[in-house]
Parts: sequence; structure tokens; C-alpha cells
Amino acid sequence: MPSFAGATIKLAGAGLALAAALALNPAHAADASNGKVLADSHNCAACHGPGLNKPVSPEYPKLAGQHADYIYWALRQYQMGTSNPHLGRNNPIMQAQVQSLSQSDMKDLAAYIESLSGDLVNKK
Repeated sequence: MPSFAGATIKLAGAGLALAAALALNPAHAADASNGKVLADSHNCAACHGPGLNKPVSPEYPKLAGQHADYIYWALRQYQMGTSNPHLGRNNPIMQAQVQSLSQSDMKDLAAYIESLSGDLVNKK
């Protein structure tokens, strides 16, 4: 039967390993200004309309003001496409748009979209 001290040492070691991993891979602080550059360069307004709040067709969603975490995961799901039938989203237009984006790019884009005024989300 392992001793309490041995279990404590293993737990402390695991905690130190986790702390080291987090220190080596710091979280990306989303940059909304880079997100605007990405939105412009990927021509998001062509479908989602001016300010990403007036889609050119009813089948395209309003994006402005939506929560960054929702937008980020939607973009990730488009990137996964049909390679993961449980998580992926199947839309050829969006899949093509997001293929070149890194995870940091998607977080930046999501931060920009969240910063926009929109009529779908009440800001606190």
C-alpha cells in the first residue's frame, strides 16, 4: 500500500509538471485589431454584410457581438469539417475560408467579432 507521503510527492510532481507546461505554452491573448485585419483580408463582409451584422442573404448569420468563445469554436468546427463527424461543421464556403487560419488567428477574429455592435447579444 503506497504511503501518504509517496502519494503527496507524486501529486506535487504532477502539479509542477503542469505548471511548467503552462509556463512554456502561455495562452494567446486575443488581438481584436489583428482580427479586423483578418476579417478584411478574408472578406467576411461579402457574405455577413457591413459590420458583420447585415448578411447579404438570410442563410448567412449575423456575427457582430456574438461571444468570442462561440465564434472561435464555430471556426474550429468549420476547420475540422467532416473529418470529425461529431464536432465538425459541413459548409464548403466556410471550410475554405478558415483552412489557412491558425488557432491564434481564429481567437483574434473571434475577439474582433465580439467587439462589434450587434443586435443579437446584450452586452453587460
